[in-house]
Amino acid sequence: MPARKKKATKKKPARRAAKKATRETLVVGSKVKNYIKGQGKKCSGDLIEGLSNELHAVIDAAIARCEGNKRSTVRPVDL
Repeated sequence: MPARKKKATKKKPARRAAKKATRETLVVGSKVKNYIKGQGKKCSGDLIEGLSNELHAVIDAAIARCEGNKRSTVRPVDL
């Protein structure tokens, strides 16, 4: 008896997890984790992302203040 050929089936595309629209990370994760570890504490997995999001908010507010003062240079006073 001859061997039967398998019917070619289409592969389903792999499902990809929906990614959150995240911004670029502005902090160095290893430095933050080392600092926290040096204080005798532990770091959760999503701390770096949360810290970076907070930093984005601070910088965005500083940029808005700078623009409100009709300047193009963000200064420490804007923070």
